[in-house]
This record gives sequence, structure tokens and C-alpha cells, in this order.
Amino acid sequence: MSLKQLLEKNNLTFDDKFYEDCEVFIKLLQQWGKIHNLSGRLSTEDIQENILDSLYPLTFIDNYDSFADIGTGAGYPGLIIAIAKRDMKSYLIEPRIKRVSFLNFVKASLKLENLTVICDRVEKVKDLSVDLITSRAVTNTSLLLDITQNIKKENSSYLFYKGSMLSEEIENAQINDCKVVNRNDRNYLYIKGAK
Repeated sequence: MSLKQLLEKNNLTFDDKFYEDCEVFIKLLQQWGKIHNLSGRLSTEDIQENILDSLYPLTFIDNYDSFADIGTGAGYPGLIIAIAKRDMKSYLIEPRIKRVSFLNFVKASLKLENLTVICDRVEKVKDLSVDLITSRAVTNTSLLLDITQNIKKENSSYLFYKGSMLSEEIENAQINDCKVVNRNDRNYLYIKGAK
């Protein structure tokens, strides 16, 4: 199944430029990934599934002007969202230099003018405030909410990509108002900011 068929089957539609950009991303990740150990899953099918996983929340979250992705790693979900939403100001916050080098290389290759890559830990980032904060497989929800305080606005929303421990994490973080969407083994936790 092509990436386009996979995404359209999940109610995600993008223009031809997006798919061309994804082809470049896939090739670069496969080249860099083998050398720099960026991701354990480098088959085209695995990367396409990770692209779908990154974009699936766009089917149920609001639109935002800006977002920051915490611990972007090989590009999921932040880089993929930045490719899909070139009108959204995008920030990828990643402390590991080899991953930052890869993200910057993809940014330059795809001419992603909406994207800023920050090589640091999120709790040390200054002079940044965004509408949406995303993170996939970085740490537990309580800690994510805590370490991102310095980049949130009063009404920022959160989108966390989570696994099976989500119910416990929601309880521990004392979150009352949130939306949880499940797809396969993935739970998406969406905490919408106050308007």
C-alpha cells in the first residue's frame, strides 16, 4: 500500500508536494538511520506507519498557529507535522546532536522555512511560547506537563502519543478534562487549552 493510500484510508488528505517531501524524508532516514542509529524501524512500511501515527491526530485536534515537539528524535511526530503543515510555525526540541544534525539536514533538503530545530533540553529553552506542545515516547505525562511550563502560553494545548499506561498517567497527573483517542496500540492524549 502506498503512503497516500494508507493516509487516505485514515481520512488524511495532502497535496502531491507533501508526498514528494515524504519520499525524500524516507530515503534520508534510511540512509542516516543505518549509520547513526536514529530509529530501529527503517523499512519503508515501518516509516510509513510512523508517518501515519504522527499525522493521525490531525483528524481530531484543532488547528494551531505554532507547536513545539519535545524529543523529536528521528522526526516523529514533529518533523512530519511540520512537513504536512507548512503554514504552522514549528519547533523541534531535541538534545542529542546527531539527531539534531539529521533534522536540520531534512529541514534544508525540504526547504522547511516554518521549522526551527533547537538543540537543548526543553526545560532549558527560553523565549519560546507555543499554542500546542507535542511529544511521543519521551517520559510520563506528569513530567511532560512539568518540564514544558516554560514554553507554554496560558491557553496552550497538549498532544501526547502514549502507550498502554495512559490511564494511570492521567490519574497521576490529575488531568480532568482531556480526550483520549485510540488507534491500534497507540493512545493519543489531547488536552485542549482554555480559550
